Amino acid sequence: MKRRIAAAALCLFAGAAVAAQLTEAQAGPTSAAALQPTLCHGSGWADALRCYSIPVTGLQEGQAAELAVLVAPALSEAQREPLYLLAGGPGQASSDLVKLLNPLRKLNRERDLVFVDRRGAGRSQVFDCGLSDSPPADIERFVALLADCYRADPERPLALTSRQAVEDLEQVRLALGHAKISLWGGSWGTRTALLYQQWYPQSLRSLVLDGVAPIDSKVFLTAQAAEAALVELQQACSADPVCRGFGDWRSALDLILANWDRASAVSFPDPFTGRPSEEPVESWMLANAVRTALYDPSVAAHLPFAIDQAAKGNLLPLSGIVGLFARLEGSMAMGLTFSVACAEEVSRLQRGEILADAAGTFLGEAFVQPFVRGCAQWPVPARAYPVSEPRSHPVLLISGSADPITPPLYAEQALDHLENRQHLIVQGGGHINSTRGCIPDLMEEFLNSGGQPLDQDCVADIQRPPFMAGMFGPSLQQELKQEVQQELRQEKQPQLNPESEVAASTEEAQP
Repeated sequence: MKRRIAAAALCLFAGAAVAAQLTEAQAGPTSAAALQPTLCHGSGWADALRCYSIPVTGLQEGQAAELAVLVAPALSEAQREPLYLLAGGPGQASSDLVKLLNPLRKLNRERDLVFVDRRGAGRSQVFDCGLSDSPPADIERFVALLADCYRADPERPLALTSRQAVEDLEQVRLALGHAKISLWGGSWGTRTALLYQQWYPQSLRSLVLDGVAPIDSKVFLTAQAAEAALVELQQACSADPVCRGFGDWRSALDLILANWDRASAVSFPDPFTGRPSEEPVESWMLANAVRTALYDPSVAAHLPFAIDQAAKGNLLPLSGIVGLFARLEGSMAMGLTFSVACAEEVSRLQRGEILADAAGTFLGEAFVQPFVRGCAQWPVPARAYPVSEPRSHPVLLISGSADPITPPLYAEQALDHLENRQHLIVQGGGHINSTRGCIPDLMEEFLNSGGQPLDQDCVADIQRPPFMAGMFGPSLQQELKQEVQQELRQEKQPQLNPESEVAASTEEAQP
């Protein structure tokens, strides 16, 4: 249980929470200089991929590395520029995005899809400090282990920066012989893509950015965004005839978190066994589990019922939501995560900003505090980003109106330097919407047309999933249930002529 809760609590900006474990073919990688790929397969994708090991140089002497690169070759001979998919985090491996090939298979018809594991992630000499699979639930222990990891190799974090990631990506492009590329970025991957656009505009054709984290934004200040997402969920629940029966579950959540004590922490049930968890589940972890649930509308739809049940003393549904994120274990390389986050995000935060962001929210400082405390033991130098210069590449922005960490206003207010941008907003959407409804088709049209204006009408057809109504899942809306029941009654009623109806009523009237 400690792995499952902590993994959900420490989840940052994963572009897609999928676990694609890659297995190499019988033969290992050949010389990277020859660029002879081996065949490999990713979990959830049936076709073979081409796997490369590409050497890259560092910004400083002694920082050379080899990067694992996976390519899903185009299905047709009509080659368009390749699309590189950049993972979130910072700390997620792009090879973890292989399952996206299923919903994005149309993009793969005429273009290669390329997955580059940045140094320190996935198959590129992962730097996880032994914490990715089983981070301890106790913050003190987590911070102590993080400090031990830093002291064991204090030089390695210096090579793990966004600037280095962009330089490595450009070296991979050159090694693969791609003239121009397009980039898809998810969450933190959008920032990497935006920085690549600033530093290598001549190598880029277009951008697709989902869950936008602009260069100048402070996305670790996420409490207000999470609160807004929860309020939007509450409003949708109030408009639903089934969900509104749970009453003021939002206030119930505040009471649960405020009254969470030692007894609650030690008795919280394991989602897979129902028995008390291995380690206490503290309130900060529970608040983060709720925040993480808001990433996915299908999971968020469980929250009103689960919180209502928890207020009544039944914690199993809330525990079940935590169990949904067990797949996040191992998705973040913590050494890489803290190397980038401490230098480029936490170093910019002021105490007053953290307090203002936390005020009046269910999350409070539960998300940011583990990073503030961890970064105190991870002393990398602060790294400032350059001022963004205007760029004219076609850019497609994708946001969910109920995104708890990268809300639409980030894309609306902080990207004026992008002169040729379009913005798709999925109402009720959470974090990362590239696979929902007609969005994959719009992405394909955008990339193939060179960024021509899109007809966005189909985006309005993407709906929230139904709310969970009970222990056995969602329920049809009450109006629909009544309509169906009425139709069934009419089908079962015998068809009588008027004369027989009069006769039957006369018989029934007799004593």
